[in-house]
Amino acid sequence: MSSRTPADRLGDLVEAARHAFRRSYLREPAHTVAAPGRVNLIGEHTDYNEGYVLPAAIDRHVVVAAAPRTDGTVHVTAIDLGESSSFDLQAINVDTAHPWSNYQRGVAWALQGAGHILTGMDMVVTSDVPIGSGLSSSAAIELATAHAFELVSRLEIDGVQRALLCQQAENDFVGMRCGIMDQYVISLGQEHHALLIDCRSLEYRAIPMAQGPALVICDTKKRRGLVDSEYNRRRQECERGAEALGVRALRDVTPETLDARASELEPVTLKRCRHIVTENQRVLDAVAALEAGDLPALGELMNASHVSLRDDYEVTGPELDAMAEAAWGLDGVIGARMTGAGFGGCTVNLVEQEALDTFLARVPEAYRAATGLDPEIYVCRAVRGVHRVK
Repeated sequence: MSSRTPADRLGDLVEAARHAFRRSYLREPAHTVAAPGRVNLIGEHTDYNEGYVLPAAIDRHVVVAAAPRTDGTVHVTAIDLGESSSFDLQAINVDTAHPWSNYQRGVAWALQGAGHILTGMDMVVTSDVPIGSGLSSSAAIELATAHAFELVSRLEIDGVQRALLCQQAENDFVGMRCGIMDQYVISLGQEHHALLIDCRSLEYRAIPMAQGPALVICDTKKRRGLVDSEYNRRRQECERGAEALGVRALRDVTPETLDARASELEPVTLKRCRHIVTENQRVLDAVAALEAGDLPALGELMNASHVSLRDDYEVTGPELDAMAEAAWGLDGVIGARMTGAGFGGCTVNLVEQEALDTFLARVPEAYRAATGLDPEIYVCRAVRGVHRVK
């Protein structure tokens, strides 16, 4: 774990982006934008079932430095990859040679499709959001790009519309059928708060986070090779369950109703439905626990969420289970669960401050013994969403 403060890390990224901009374009950037990654505290796989989620923006960021151009061209330099890509705003196409640039291209495509008139720009991008770990590096890139376009093009786009347009870019240009959660919290997140999102109505409410415990993310370093195929399969299983129960989405099913009608569902479909229905209730109960300051109740809900994802939704795998179990075995751990799509990626943990040093020493040791993998541990805090860095 790095001892550098969140402000130090963000400051380093900002300076790196501005320095690279001067080196690449031989002028000063006009704007610098930071967009955080995110972690989902509870509410996994509920988003595409029109349910509830409770994510928070975290202090790992994508930073973009940018300045306008006059010729309708966008030049993007990815510092961390050592690569560049350019495109014309009047003819935006998918770049198969530089697929990382399709996030910037997709955002421009979605903004223009919504009627916004964009100015060309030079931009550089750098990040300390881990890629492929389930902390939403792609959504952070989208939101940073969108806000950079807003600034150089002198647009006014509210946070909800910004999030929806970035989701459209990922769905319809990049080709990933993600829900709204990542873009929403990165666009609308508030410091020291999680964001309760109703994925049907798109209403949201900031929920104060407890200030005592540490928010710790443990990256298993197991990359998520099964996600695409299994994700699509789980969606289909949930849709079958909703159809069999005669509802628009599993959001409309209560735990009591599911228990009463369990015999109408195939065994696997029942398990998938049971996770979604109980997870939605856990999100609402977690909000109530946070608002009441009842951290033990919150921890029990987090632990139960992981068990449900392991046993009913079957999306954890040995690495995520080993990481959660290592945390469960320690005093001072309030709760621990997988976060993200599953089959690898990260766990999210709430840890009492006095237990943090023990956690940082013993969890990696236990995980390494169980899996042979070296994890990465991030001690984080909830931060504001995308913003201009002055």
